[in-house]
Amino acid sequence: MKNELLQLNHQALYAAFDRFPSRKGAAVHINQMAGTLFDAANGGLLFVLGDDALPAYQREDQVEIVRFSKSIANFLDRTLAYGRALRKLLKAQRDTLKLCHFRDVWSGIAVLEKKNYVTVFEVNALPSIELPYTYPNLAPATLDKIRLAEQFCFVASDAIITPSHSLQENLIKRGVDADKITVIANGATIQPKPPRPANVPERYLIYFGALQRWQGVEVLLRSFARLADLTDLHLVICASTHPRTARAYQKLATKLEIAERLHWFFALEEDELAPLRAHAQLSVAPLIECSRNLEQGCAPLKILESMAAGVPVVASDMPSVREIINDKIDGKLVRPDRPSDLARAIRVMLEYPETLQAMGERARRRIEEHFTWEKSTDELRALYHSLCPELTGKSIA
Repeated sequence: MKNELLQLNHQALYAAFDRFPSRKGAAVHINQMAGTLFDAANGGLLFVLGDDALPAYQREDQVEIVRFSKSIANFLDRTLAYGRALRKLLKAQRDTLKLCHFRDVWSGIAVLEKKNYVTVFEVNALPSIELPYTYPNLAPATLDKIRLAEQFCFVASDAIITPSHSLQENLIKRGVDADKITVIANGATIQPKPPRPANVPERYLIYFGALQRWQGVEVLLRSFARLADLTDLHLVICASTHPRTARAYQKLATKLEIAERLHWFFALEEDELAPLRAHAQLSVAPLIECSRNLEQGCAPLKILESMAAGVPVVASDMPSVREIINDKIDGKLVRPDRPSDLARAIRVMLEYPETLQAMGERARRRIEEHFTWEKSTDELRALYHSLCPELTGKSIA
């Protein structure tokens, strides 16, 4: 059976219930992971989310991209429809697929249902932990079903990869076979420092990324209000999301009387974000103390990308962040959820510009030595080879 959308048969498939491309960290990660898989297989099929602005089908040489773009208001109904579409693609490719790599349980349920190929489950986030933050009224029975789906994926997949040791430990606590899990850290790319952008003040802090509650943007705003005496210091916030997601924070900034020193940017491309990041005094990652960041674990690209740019990071002190930052050496860790502690750390760091510069240089060096995308994708490529040594040759027309 040949799916009407596809022109090729493939040995490899990468599936993710995420919009791609986008400026979110998930899309950066997908680009690296899927690219590595398709290099190993000389092509492949990428199944992701889309929208009206992205084509439903796209072909780039031996890689075909299929996007699920149906507008379905209910989140769980959308995941079910996404799974049905993925099953059709899998059925069309069943005679040639050798390895399927999936990023979430919504993909995993379809991929693992009837498999005659090797499977890799990439665990970056667990919906049983994340969804209650977005849908606080989610029924306990529904969460139980989601946990069962996660457990099914843990057991049925051939291998599991995670970006941090803290997430690995949390999976083991849930009963996942430790021998299945490989930690492959997130990475960053070392680039020459770009020219200073013209649209920012001389002296500023930067936050970039999404604006979910667990990111701690409210903590950042309240800490910045405590730096009111530093009248030349500004705060640049580069949100990867739509401007409407910032409305509550903008109201809070007005209430805190800091709105005039805030500069908002939305959905920037990497070439627009990079200069803003590279010329900041400090980058801030004020993650809050919650199950999403502790029980699950995280490996924020904003930290890695800032360090790669030679910009020191002030971040919340939690296990996954300690895997990246050496406190007081290549960054600064502070207790989460304490605006006064965060403000104090920022103030002290800014008072010693030479120390700050040296810290930024050490941060860049740490990325070069331990957290490049080249290192991470080499490890992923080695895993693919160990699981599926026959994953070679070109896609079959």
